[in-house]
Amino acid sequence: MRYPVYKIENFEETIFKNNFYVNSFANHLKKHRFIEDLHRHNFYLLVFFTHGNGVHSIDFKKYSIQKGSLFFMQPGQMHSWKLSDDIEGYIVFYTKEIFDLYFKSKSIESYSFFESFQDHSEILLSDDKRKLLEMYFKLMLEEKGNDQLYGKNKLINLLDIILIEIARCYEPKIESLNSNYNLKLKQFEALLEKHYKNEKAPSFYADKMAITLKHLNRITKATLDKTVTDVIAERLLLEGKRLLVERKLSVNQIADELGFASPNYFVKLFKKRVGITTKGFVQKMKNHEL
Repeated sequence: MRYPVYKIENFEETIFKNNFYVNSFANHLKKHRFIEDLHRHNFYLLVFFTHGNGVHSIDFKKYSIQKGSLFFMQPGQMHSWKLSDDIEGYIVFYTKEIFDLYFKSKSIESYSFFESFQDHSEILLSDDKRKLLEMYFKLMLEEKGNDQLYGKNKLINLLDIILIEIARCYEPKIESLNSNYNLKLKQFEALLEKHYKNEKAPSFYADKMAITLKHLNRITKATLDKTVTDVIAERLLLEGKRLLVERKLSVNQIADELGFASPNYFVKLFKKRVGITTKGFVQKMKNHEL
């Protein structure tokens, strides 16, 4: 089974020519219950929960849903939900194009919580921060229904305010790091996304960045507490997991698509870093154990 990739136009009440969508979570579920099954999006997503509970699975990692849970996802991630009947909150979809169009001096990738290196997509807000963000989400929902002058501008600016508040919760440690490290990390991320299927040697990325491998390792250890080898392996294995569950490719096909010289290399890497075999992983997914 190939899992669906939803576009914003798959949902009702879109704005900005299918580049933006906002709704209360309960109202969203009434018309779009299909979102509980495993799927992807081709847009960015924010979900803020104010009531209820459940489990949110994102790229094979499970998060508990509770009051104050806020999730931020980027295009291509796989996720599914298990939700209580009394679930409530707010949900927002938007594209990179609409954000970058309105904020020409920055792009959506300027927010570090949307970097692919970050291994979690959720924060639990304090009571004060929860009340503040709930006010902004309410204003966004009200503005959607008002059809007033400069309404779209207000919606986009409210979105950016929410992203700024998320960044202030998410990035206190990052702000204290050498800003040059963060720039280099973004450069490494862009190179890895472009080349990870064909280039697996850490030295390739260091050479492309015109720095030593020792320095690149220093950057990834300081910012992510991971080696360059760790980061490359995690990106490969995430894509491998996606291919296993979404397209149900054989190990040989996946190894070939990910550029491994031999299926055995992929199998060994998977077992070493994931802790189970590829077959065991697929079975756990079928049994909803992951």
